[in-house]
Amino acid sequence: MFRPFYVFVGARYTNFKRRDYFITFISIVSMIGIALGVMVLITVLSVMNGFTKEIRGRILSITPHVMVSGWGESLQNWPNLCAKLARHQHVEAAGPYIDGQGMLTRGHEVRGVVVKGIDPKAIDAVFPLRNTLKVGSVDALAEGTFNVILGSYLAKQLGVNVGDTITLVIPEVTISMAGIAPRLKRLTVAGIFEVGYIYDSGFAFMNIHDAAKIFKTQGGVSGIQLRLTDPFAAPRIAKELYDDLHGLYNVVDWTLLNSAYFSAVKMEKTMMFFTLIMILAIAVFNLISTLVMVVTDKRADIGVLRALGASARKIMAIFICQGAIIGFIGTILGVIAGVILALNVSDLVAAIERTFRVKFLSADVYFISFLPSDLQAHDVILIGGCAMILSLLATIHPAWRAANVLPAEALRHDA
Repeated sequence: MFRPFYVFVGARYTNFKRRDYFITFISIVSMIGIALGVMVLITVLSVMNGFTKEIRGRILSITPHVMVSGWGESLQNWPNLCAKLARHQHVEAAGPYIDGQGMLTRGHEVRGVVVKGIDPKAIDAVFPLRNTLKVGSVDALAEGTFNVILGSYLAKQLGVNVGDTITLVIPEVTISMAGIAPRLKRLTVAGIFEVGYIYDSGFAFMNIHDAAKIFKTQGGVSGIQLRLTDPFAAPRIAKELYDDLHGLYNVVDWTLLNSAYFSAVKMEKTMMFFTLIMILAIAVFNLISTLVMVVTDKRADIGVLRALGASARKIMAIFICQGAIIGFIGTILGVIAGVILALNVSDLVAAIERTFRVKFLSADVYFISFLPSDLQAHDVILIGGCAMILSLLATIHPAWRAANVLPAEALRHDA
Protein backbone atom coordinates (compact mmCIF):
# COMPACT_ATOMS: atom_id res chain seq x y z
CA MET A 1 0.00 0.00 0.00
CA PHE A 2 1.32 3.46 -0.93
CA ARG A 3 2.35 5.68 1.96
CA PRO A 4 3.98 9.11 1.73
CA PHE A 5 7.60 8.91 2.80
CA TYR A 6 7.10 11.30 5.75
CA VAL A 7 4.43 8.92 7.15
CA PHE A 8 6.83 6.03 6.69
CA VAL A 9 9.73 7.84 8.38
CA GLY A 10 7.55 9.16 11.21
CA ALA A 11 6.20 5.66 11.89
CA ARG A 12 9.74 4.27 11.75
CA TYR A 13 10.92 6.75 14.38
CA THR A 14 8.03 5.58 16.58
CA ASN A 15 9.01 1.90 16.21
CA PHE A 16 9.57 0.69 19.77
CA LYS A 17 11.68 -2.27 18.58
CA ARG A 18 14.53 0.00 17.56
CA ARG A 19 17.67 0.13 19.69
CA ASP A 20 17.28 3.79 20.64
CA TYR A 21 16.41 2.73 24.16
CA PHE A 22 16.25 6.17 25.71
CA ILE A 23 14.01 7.65 23.02
CA THR A 24 11.86 4.53 23.13
CA PHE A 25 11.56 4.88 26.90
CA ILE A 26 10.49 8.55 26.89
CA SER A 27 8.09 7.87 24.02
CA ILE A 28 6.43 5.15 26.07
CA VAL A 29 6.29 7.45 29.10
CA SER A 30 4.59 10.15 27.00
CA MET A 31 2.12 7.60 25.70
CA ILE A 32 1.34 6.31 29.21
CA GLY A 33 0.90 9.88 30.48
CA ILE A 34 -1.68 10.65 27.80
CA ALA A 35 -3.45 7.33 28.41
CA LEU A 36 -3.67 7.96 32.16
CA GLY A 37 -5.00 11.49 31.61
CA VAL A 38 -7.70 10.25 29.24
CA MET A 39 -8.61 7.37 31.56
CA VAL A 40 -8.97 9.66 34.60
CA LEU A 41 -11.08 12.16 32.63
CA ILE A 42 -13.50 9.50 31.39
CA THR A 43 -13.80 7.89 34.83
CA VAL A 44 -14.34 11.12 36.80
CA LEU A 45 -16.92 12.51 34.37
CA SER A 46 -18.73 9.17 34.32
CA VAL A 47 -18.93 9.18 38.12
CA MET A 48 -20.26 12.75 38.09
CA ASN A 49 -22.84 11.72 35.47
CA GLY A 50 -23.76 8.78 37.70
CA PHE A 51 -24.37 11.02 40.72
CA THR A 52 -26.48 13.39 38.60
CA LYS A 53 -28.54 10.52 37.17
CA GLU A 54 -29.08 8.96 40.60
CA ILE A 55 -30.21 12.21 42.25
CA ARG A 56 -32.38 13.05 39.23
CA GLY A 57 -34.12 9.70 39.52
CA ARG A 58 -34.77 10.25 43.20
CA ILE A 59 -36.14 13.72 42.55
CA LEU A 60 -38.54 12.35 39.94
CA SER A 61 -39.72 9.64 42.35
CA ILE A 62 -41.27 12.26 44.62
CA THR A 63 -41.76 15.36 42.44
CA PRO A 64 -44.47 15.84 39.79
CA HIS A 65 -43.14 16.62 36.33
CA VAL A 66 -45.16 19.83 35.96
CA MET A 67 -47.14 21.90 38.47
CA VAL A 68 -49.89 24.34 37.45
CA SER A 69 -51.03 26.83 40.08
CA GLY A 70 -52.69 30.21 40.42
CA TRP A 71 -50.84 33.47 40.69
CA GLY A 72 -50.75 33.75 44.48
CA GLU A 73 -54.23 32.34 45.01
CA SER A 74 -55.91 28.95 45.22
CA LEU A 75 -57.70 27.35 42.28
CA GLN A 76 -61.45 27.20 42.82
CA ASN A 77 -62.67 25.88 39.46
CA TRP A 78 -59.93 23.26 39.38
CA PRO A 79 -61.90 20.18 38.08
CA ASN A 80 -62.37 21.77 34.63
CA LEU A 81 -58.71 22.85 34.52
CA CYS A 82 -57.57 19.37 35.58
CA ALA A 83 -59.66 17.76 32.84
CA LYS A 84 -58.30 20.18 30.23
CA LEU A 85 -54.70 19.51 31.22
CA ALA A 86 -55.25 15.75 31.22
CA ARG A 87 -56.31 15.92 27.55
CA HIS A 88 -52.88 17.19 26.47
CA GLN A 89 -51.15 14.61 24.26
CA HIS A 90 -48.00 14.47 26.42
CA VAL A 91 -49.78 14.29 29.81
CA GLU A 92 -50.27 10.83 31.30
CA ALA A 93 -52.11 11.85 34.45
CA ALA A 94 -53.24 14.93 36.34
CA GLY A 95 -54.37 15.43 39.91
CA PRO A 96 -54.96 18.24 42.42
CA TYR A 97 -52.77 18.98 45.42
CA ILE A 98 -52.82 21.27 48.43
CA ASP A 99 -49.65 22.40 50.11
CA GLY A 100 -48.97 24.46 53.19
CA GLN A 101 -46.26 25.15 55.69
CA GLY A 102 -46.17 24.47 59.38
CA MET A 103 -44.17 22.97 62.20
CA LEU A 104 -44.27 19.40 63.48
CA THR A 105 -43.69 18.91 67.20
CA ARG A 106 -43.24 15.90 69.44
CA GLY A 107 -41.96 16.42 72.94
CA HIS A 108 -39.19 18.98 72.80
CA GLU A 109 -38.49 18.44 69.10
CA VAL A 110 -39.77 21.03 66.61
CA ARG A 111 -39.19 20.83 62.85
CA GLY A 112 -40.41 22.95 59.96
CA VAL A 113 -42.27 21.03 57.26
CA VAL A 114 -44.06 21.42 53.95
CA VAL A 115 -47.34 19.52 54.17
CA LYS A 116 -48.71 18.30 50.85
CA GLY A 117 -52.28 17.10 50.52
CA ILE A 118 -52.69 14.48 47.78
CA ASP A 119 -55.47 12.28 46.43
CA PRO A 120 -54.57 8.65 47.33
CA LYS A 121 -56.67 7.39 44.41
CA ALA A 122 -54.53 9.31 41.90
CA ILE A 123 -51.19 9.18 43.65
CA ASP A 124 -49.78 6.22 41.70
CA ALA A 125 -50.73 7.86 38.41
CA VAL A 126 -49.21 11.25 39.24
CA PHE A 127 -45.99 10.27 41.02
CA PRO A 128 -44.87 6.96 42.53
CA LEU A 129 -44.75 7.79 46.25
CA ARG A 130 -45.67 4.18 47.00
CA ASN A 131 -42.31 3.02 45.63
CA THR A 132 -40.38 5.17 48.11
CA LEU A 133 -42.10 3.92 51.30
CA LYS A 134 -39.89 2.20 53.88
CA VAL A 135 -42.80 1.33 56.19
CA GLY A 136 -46.53 1.96 56.14
CA SER A 137 -48.92 2.31 53.22
CA VAL A 138 -50.31 5.05 51.01
CA ASP A 139 -53.74 3.44 51.41
CA ALA A 140 -53.71 4.57 55.06
CA LEU A 141 -54.23 8.17 53.92
CA ALA A 142 -58.01 7.84 54.09
CA GLU A 143 -60.20 10.91 54.40
CA GLY A 144 -60.91 11.94 57.99
CA THR A 145 -58.08 9.92 59.54
CA PHE A 146 -55.59 12.79 59.52
CA ASN A 147 -52.82 10.31 58.91
CA VAL A 148 -49.50 11.55 57.56
CA ILE A 149 -46.49 10.07 55.77
CA LEU A 150 -43.14 11.60 56.78
CA GLY A 151 -39.69 11.63 55.25
CA SER A 152 -37.23 9.27 56.91
CA TYR A 153 -34.85 11.97 58.15
CA LEU A 154 -37.73 14.07 59.50
CA ALA A 155 -39.16 11.04 61.32
CA LYS A 156 -35.72 10.33 62.77
CA GLN A 157 -35.37 13.90 64.01
CA LEU A 158 -38.79 13.77 65.67
CA GLY A 159 -38.14 10.26 67.01
CA VAL A 160 -41.37 8.79 65.65
CA ASN A 161 -42.43 5.64 63.85
CA VAL A 162 -45.65 4.32 62.31
CA GLY A 163 -48.52 4.64 64.77
CA ASP A 164 -47.03 7.53 66.77
CA THR A 165 -48.80 10.87 67.05
CA ILE A 166 -47.35 14.29 66.31
CA THR A 167 -48.70 17.82 66.45
CA LEU A 168 -48.91 20.12 63.43
CA VAL A 169 -48.65 23.83 64.27
CA ILE A 170 -50.15 26.10 61.60
CA PRO A 171 -48.74 29.66 61.25
CA GLU A 172 -52.18 31.15 61.87
CA VAL A 173 -53.84 32.15 65.08
CA THR A 174 -57.30 31.58 66.52
CA ILE A 175 -58.98 34.06 68.83
CA SER A 176 -61.02 32.65 71.70
CA MET A 177 -62.11 33.51 75.24
CA ALA A 178 -58.71 32.24 76.40
CA GLY A 179 -56.89 34.66 74.13
CA ILE A 180 -54.83 34.29 70.97
CA ALA A 181 -53.37 30.86 70.27
CA PRO A 182 -51.80 29.12 67.26
CA ARG A 183 -53.81 26.52 65.39
CA LEU A 184 -52.87 22.95 66.27
CA LYS A 185 -53.83 19.60 64.81
CA ARG A 186 -52.97 16.12 66.07
CA LEU A 187 -51.74 13.78 63.30
CA THR A 188 -50.91 10.07 63.23
CA VAL A 189 -47.84 8.76 61.41
CA ALA A 190 -49.06 6.21 58.82
CA GLY A 191 -45.84 5.72 56.86
CA ILE A 192 -42.24 6.78 56.31
CA PHE A 193 -40.74 7.36 52.86
CA GLU A 194 -37.09 7.64 51.87
CA VAL A 195 -35.84 9.23 48.69
CA GLY A 196 -32.25 9.98 49.69
CA TYR A 197 -32.55 13.68 48.99
CA ILE A 198 -33.61 16.89 50.79
CA TYR A 199 -37.27 15.81 50.61
CA ASP A 200 -36.60 13.31 53.42
CA SER A 201 -36.04 16.13 55.90
CA GLY A 202 -38.82 18.58 55.12
CA PHE A 203 -41.87 16.97 53.47
CA ALA A 204 -45.02 15.30 54.78
CA PHE A 205 -47.96 13.88 52.79
CA MET A 206 -51.58 13.55 53.84
CA ASN A 207 -55.05 13.17 52.35
CA ILE A 208 -56.07 16.17 50.24
CA HIS A 209 -59.45 16.51 52.01
CA ASP A 210 -57.79 16.53 55.44
CA ALA A 211 -55.30 19.14 54.19
CA ALA A 212 -58.19 21.25 52.89
CA LYS A 213 -59.74 21.28 56.38
CA ILE A 214 -56.47 22.11 58.10
CA PHE A 215 -55.47 24.93 55.74
CA LYS A 216 -59.06 26.11 55.13
CA THR A 217 -58.91 26.25 51.34
CA GLN A 218 -62.73 26.46 51.06
CA GLY A 219 -63.01 23.96 48.22
CA GLY A 220 -59.99 25.22 46.32
CA VAL A 221 -56.63 23.57 45.75
CA SER A 222 -53.10 24.89 45.54
CA GLY A 223 -52.63 23.56 42.03
CA ILE A 224 -52.65 20.67 39.57
CA GLN A 225 -49.71 18.28 39.30
CA LEU A 226 -48.99 16.46 36.05
CA ARG A 227 -47.12 13.34 35.05
CA LEU A 228 -45.73 13.41 31.51
CA THR A 229 -44.91 10.72 28.98
CA ASP A 230 -41.35 12.07 28.85
CA PRO A 231 -40.14 13.84 32.02
CA PHE A 232 -37.06 15.21 30.23
CA ALA A 233 -39.32 17.13 27.85
CA ALA A 234 -40.91 18.91 30.82
CA PRO A 235 -39.47 22.40 30.06
CA ARG A 236 -40.82 22.34 26.50
CA ILE A 237 -44.21 20.93 27.49
CA ALA A 238 -44.53 23.41 30.37
CA LYS A 239 -43.99 26.23 27.87
CA GLU A 240 -46.69 24.75 25.61
CA LEU A 241 -49.14 24.48 28.51
CA TYR A 242 -48.41 28.06 29.61
CA ASP A 243 -49.18 29.30 26.10
CA ASP A 244 -52.34 27.16 25.89
CA LEU A 245 -53.54 28.65 29.18
CA HIS A 246 -52.79 32.18 27.89
CA GLY A 247 -50.58 32.95 30.88
CA LEU A 248 -53.51 32.82 33.33
CA TYR A 249 -51.76 30.22 35.48
CA ASN A 250 -48.25 29.69 36.76
CA VAL A 251 -46.67 26.63 35.11
CA VAL A 252 -43.47 25.23 36.65
CA ASP A 253 -41.61 22.05 35.64
CA TRP A 254 -39.43 19.86 37.85
CA THR A 255 -36.16 21.14 36.37
CA LEU A 256 -37.08 24.70 37.34
CA LEU A 257 -37.99 23.61 40.86
CA ASN A 258 -34.51 22.08 41.24
CA SER A 259 -32.66 24.56 39.02
CA ALA A 260 -30.19 25.55 41.76
CA TYR A 261 -29.01 21.96 42.14
CA PHE A 262 -28.72 21.22 38.42
CA SER A 263 -26.98 24.55 37.73
CA ALA A 264 -24.44 23.80 40.46
CA VAL A 265 -23.84 20.29 39.09
CA LYS A 266 -23.43 21.61 35.54
CA MET A 267 -20.91 24.23 36.66
CA GLU A 268 -19.04 21.69 38.78
CA LYS A 269 -18.83 19.25 35.86
CA THR A 270 -17.60 22.00 33.52
CA MET A 271 -14.93 23.17 35.96
CA MET A 272 -13.88 19.58 36.67
CA PHE A 273 -13.55 18.94 32.93
CA PHE A 274 -11.28 21.93 32.39
CA THR A 275 -9.24 21.09 35.50
CA LEU A 276 -8.64 17.55 34.30
CA ILE A 277 -7.90 18.81 30.78
CA MET A 278 -5.06 20.83 32.33
CA ILE A 279 -3.75 17.61 33.87
CA LEU A 280 -3.98 15.97 30.46
CA ALA A 281 -2.16 18.98 28.96
CA ILE A 282 0.70 18.43 31.43
CA ALA A 283 0.97 14.84 30.19
CA VAL A 284 0.97 16.11 26.60
CA PHE A 285 3.82 18.53 27.42
CA ASN A 286 5.97 15.45 27.97
CA LEU A 287 5.39 14.70 24.30
CA ILE A 288 7.07 18.01 23.41
CA SER A 289 10.23 17.04 25.29
CA THR A 290 10.14 13.62 23.61
CA LEU A 291 10.00 15.11 20.12
CA VAL A 292 12.65 17.74 20.92
CA MET A 293 15.03 14.95 21.94
CA VAL A 294 14.18 12.99 18.81
CA VAL A 295 14.88 16.05 16.66
CA THR A 296 18.23 16.55 18.42
CA ASP A 297 19.12 12.86 18.01
CA LYS A 298 18.10 12.78 14.34
CA ARG A 299 19.83 15.96 13.17
CA ALA A 300 22.07 13.95 10.84
CA ASP A 301 19.07 12.14 9.34
CA ILE A 302 17.31 15.46 8.86
CA GLY A 303 20.42 16.86 7.14
CA VAL A 304 20.57 13.90 4.74
CA LEU A 305 16.87 14.20 3.90
CA ARG A 306 17.21 17.92 3.26
CA ALA A 307 20.29 17.32 1.08
CA LEU A 308 18.30 14.77 -0.94
CA GLY A 309 15.64 17.38 -1.66
CA ALA A 310 13.10 16.97 1.16
CA SER A 311 11.34 20.28 1.79
CA ALA A 312 10.98 21.91 5.22
CA ARG A 313 7.25 21.17 5.09
CA LYS A 314 7.89 17.44 4.66
CA ILE A 315 10.41 17.43 7.51
CA MET A 316 7.74 19.02 9.71
CA ALA A 317 5.27 16.39 8.57
CA ILE A 318 7.61 13.60 9.70
CA PHE A 319 7.66 14.76 13.32
CA ILE A 320 4.02 15.78 13.34
CA CYS A 321 3.26 12.26 12.16
CA GLN A 322 5.42 10.76 14.90
CA GLY A 323 3.76 12.86 17.60
CA ALA A 324 0.31 12.06 16.20
CA ILE A 325 1.06 8.33 16.35
CA ILE A 326 2.17 8.57 20.00
CA GLY A 327 -0.86 10.71 20.85
CA PHE A 328 -3.25 8.42 18.98
CA ILE A 329 -1.98 5.23 20.64
CA GLY A 330 -2.03 6.90 24.07
CA THR A 331 -5.57 8.20 23.47
CA ILE A 332 -6.85 4.82 22.31
CA LEU A 333 -5.30 3.05 25.29
CA GLY A 334 -6.72 5.70 27.63
CA VAL A 335 -10.19 5.43 26.11
CA ILE A 336 -10.19 1.63 26.44
CA ALA A 337 -8.93 1.76 30.04
CA GLY A 338 -11.31 4.61 30.91
CA VAL A 339 -14.35 2.84 29.49
CA ILE A 340 -13.50 -0.40 31.30
CA LEU A 341 -12.90 1.43 34.59
CA ALA A 342 -16.03 3.60 34.26
CA LEU A 343 -18.20 0.52 33.63
CA ASN A 344 -16.79 -1.29 36.67
CA VAL A 345 -15.91 1.50 39.11
CA SER A 346 -18.97 0.81 41.32
CA ASP A 347 -18.05 -2.87 41.74
CA LEU A 348 -14.35 -1.99 42.17
CA VAL A 349 -15.03 0.51 44.95
CA ALA A 350 -17.43 -1.93 46.63
CA ALA A 351 -14.74 -4.63 46.52
CA ILE A 352 -12.18 -2.25 48.06
CA GLU A 353 -14.66 -1.34 50.81
CA ARG A 354 -15.28 -5.02 51.60
CA THR A 355 -11.58 -5.91 51.53
CA PHE A 356 -10.30 -3.07 53.73
CA ARG A 357 -13.54 -2.64 55.72
CA VAL A 358 -13.84 1.06 54.95
CA LYS A 359 -16.75 3.19 53.77
CA PHE A 360 -16.02 6.01 51.32
CA LEU A 361 -19.59 7.36 51.24
CA SER A 362 -21.38 7.04 54.56
CA ALA A 363 -25.18 6.82 54.38
CA ASP A 364 -25.38 9.05 57.47
CA VAL A 365 -23.59 11.90 55.67
CA TYR A 366 -24.33 11.53 51.96
CA PHE A 367 -27.59 10.98 50.09
CA ILE A 368 -25.90 8.20 48.07
CA SER A 369 -23.89 5.52 49.88
CA PHE A 370 -22.32 3.97 46.77
CA LEU A 371 -20.30 5.26 43.81
CA PRO A 372 -22.54 5.38 40.71
CA SER A 373 -21.26 5.67 37.16
CA ASP A 374 -22.97 6.66 33.93
CA LEU A 375 -20.72 6.37 30.88
CA GLN A 376 -21.86 8.66 28.07
CA ALA A 377 -20.59 8.33 24.51
CA HIS A 378 -20.37 12.06 23.84
CA ASP A 379 -18.04 12.49 26.85
CA VAL A 380 -15.74 9.77 25.50
CA ILE A 381 -15.70 11.37 22.04
CA LEU A 382 -15.06 14.84 23.48
CA ILE A 383 -12.22 13.66 25.72
CA GLY A 384 -10.61 11.61 22.94
CA GLY A 385 -10.89 14.54 20.54
CA CYS A 386 -9.32 16.95 23.04
CA ALA A 387 -6.45 14.54 23.70
CA MET A 388 -5.71 14.22 19.98
CA ILE A 389 -5.89 17.99 19.40
CA LEU A 390 -3.53 18.65 22.32
CA SER A 391 -1.15 15.97 20.99
CA LEU A 392 -1.10 17.57 17.54
CA LEU A 393 -0.53 21.03 19.01
CA ALA A 394 2.39 19.64 21.02
CA THR A 395 4.14 18.54 17.82
CA ILE A 396 4.22 22.00 16.20
CA HIS A 397 7.24 23.47 18.01
CA PRO A 398 9.54 20.39 17.72
CA ALA A 399 8.52 19.89 14.08
CA TRP A 400 9.22 23.57 13.35
CA ARG A 401 12.69 23.21 14.91
CA ALA A 402 13.35 20.14 12.77
CA ALA A 403 12.27 22.00 9.63
CA ASN A 404 14.75 24.80 10.39
CA VAL A 405 17.77 22.50 10.71
CA LEU A 406 20.34 23.52 8.08
CA PRO A 407 21.56 20.45 6.15
CA ALA A 408 25.20 21.60 5.81
CA GLU A 409 25.50 22.42 9.50
CA ALA A 410 23.83 19.16 10.55
CA LEU A 411 26.14 17.06 8.34
CA ARG A 412 29.26 18.98 9.41
CA HIS A 413 28.57 18.38 13.10
CA ASP A 414 27.78 14.72 12.40
CA ALA A 415 31.11 14.35 10.63
